[in-house]
Amino acid sequence: MVVVPLAQREMDVAVRRNVCEPEGPNWVRIAAGGSLFAGGLLLLTGRVRAGLATAAAGTVLAAIDQQETVKSVWNALPGYIDQVQHMLGKVEETVAEVAAQRERLHAILTR
Repeated sequence: MVVVPLAQREMDVAVRRNVCEPEGPNWVRIAAGGSLFAGGLLLLTGRVRAGLATAAAGTVLAAIDQQETVKSVWNALPGYIDQVQHMLGKVEETVAEVAAQRERLHAILTR
């Protein structure tokens, strides 16, 4: 039986960590925040069209910056729609029951 020694790593060699150091300010976030702020100010001052356009631009920039969040919300959207449809079905049943009871009560009172 032959024993082959395994090569040992030298402990002196530093393991490099991939640390993401910020390279400076995140300009997309700054632009998104500034656009949303400016859009809000324009809306408050009564310039509705300009405010909506600026706020829409800020929203697009924020969505570009938060792509993973947008993807997760987009993927969860069908579940939310199903829940809303189920709730609306229950509301419709309740309204139909109340209408039926109103008709019965009206029939009893008009005798």
